[in-house]
Amino acid sequence: MHDLVVQCDTIITVDSERRILENGWIAIDKDRISALGQGPAPAGRKRLARPHMIALPGLIDAHAHAGHGLVRAAGDGNGDVWFDICETIYARHATPEFWYAEARLAQLERVLSGVTTAVSLLGGGADVMRTDSPDAGEAHCRATRESGLRTLLAVGPSRYPFPKSFARRDGQGRLQNFDLAFETQLEVSADLVRRQNDILNRRTGVCLVAPVYTQDHLNSHGPAIRPLCDKVSDLRESLGVIFMQDGHRAGSIETARSLGQLGPWAALAHCVDLTADDITALQTTGASVIHNPSAIMSILGRCPVPELLDLGVNVALGSDAAAPDRGYDMFRHMAQCMHYHRRHFREPAVMTEGKTLELTTIGAARALGLDRDLGSLEVGKKADIILVDGFKPHLYPPVMHLNRITHFACAADVDTVIVDGAILMEQRRPELVSGPEILEHAANLSAWLFEEANITDNRNERPDIWYTTREATAGFRAAGSEKD
Repeated sequence: MHDLVVQCDTIITVDSERRILENGWIAIDKDRISALGQGPAPAGRKRLARPHMIALPGLIDAHAHAGHGLVRAAGDGNGDVWFDICETIYARHATPEFWYAEARLAQLERVLSGVTTAVSLLGGGADVMRTDSPDAGEAHCRATRESGLRTLLAVGPSRYPFPKSFARRDGQGRLQNFDLAFETQLEVSADLVRRQNDILNRRTGVCLVAPVYTQDHLNSHGPAIRPLCDKVSDLRESLGVIFMQDGHRAGSIETARSLGQLGPWAALAHCVDLTADDITALQTTGASVIHNPSAIMSILGRCPVPELLDLGVNVALGSDAAAPDRGYDMFRHMAQCMHYHRRHFREPAVMTEGKTLELTTIGAARALGLDRDLGSLEVGKKADIILVDGFKPHLYPPVMHLNRITHFACAADVDTVIVDGAILMEQRRPELVSGPEILEHAANLSAWLFEEANITDNRNERPDIWYTTREATAGFRAAGSEKD
């Protein structure tokens, strides 16, 4: 007798044969799928018989940022202002409680959206990686374990030059400035990997992230930058972890290849306006691309996803959340992905529904080095499963299931979430996380931080937002800041 048997109308397996099983069932023993099929289901100690449901592999968000949820939408649409806000809060005012509260908020949104595995960079941008001590990373990992979901936390050093100016609170709650060295960030990152990296069992994974450097950086500061990159690469190899970078564009992938930063263990976010050399570097090294179709960077440039896929480059989908204008709803990002590339080619046949679903399931698992265990519903793989309620007007009639999922479904349609064979949400009621308490804690802490940083005005929308089609430049004011 199996531990758990799930019955539903449709199972989209995303297995090697891309089977879609009608009137299907999935048997689970401990944390793994032990059998699946069609017709009469075997016996189970617990049974979920859910008519009208569509079973999918748990969705994977391959690129997001820890911290962003508590500064969501600040700056009123001005990206430069928003990054300044992130730096002010992350490098000076964010306490371990901040990182814990933000991670809990993110995990609550993810479980409600059917995202069972996600990548979170510990900060926003190359200069605000909070790796001065392990406190922030440990707080994030604690929230992950409490939620029951999986998170791959990306940690690493900031961008050259060093030292960086950071602050932390002393025992009396007073801010104390200090200079942060590259070596300290690397030591803290290694410590977090060694103690927290166990995404398949404890569900807290840790990988390394490093800044994107361009040829211009190397032309001006190459003798200083190259040894830093070598040290990160040596540490990645010794730890055997995934390597990530955020913000590739127009020649920087070829530069990363020249620095020895690419291989099948590398996953590169955004990747817009690529050169021919960039694409060749991806093909020859086996590095993966993480496409973020809803991100601002995908407005400023284009990631050539259909072309890369046709050339055999692995591509995953990321939310880049919770940045100013986007969240963790991967159904929304799948739809955005299809429309983004179809508009570019003026061709509705580009980016098929099946290939798009792969980007947030098996393709994402492959980018994270987890495709042997995650990303599809197959015997022997981890029992990370979501059930989407298909008995809704916008998902009827019940035909063309890939079309229903990628074009019409949304986070609110996720009914049940299972991770490691444990039911984390049933009938949209989360089991391990408390919505009201998490929301109230996050709101109160965010308000306090903006007051402490003296930037509360950046949380207000301007009155002229109703009367113009184009955002005006918003001012940024921090205590002692002259920046506009």
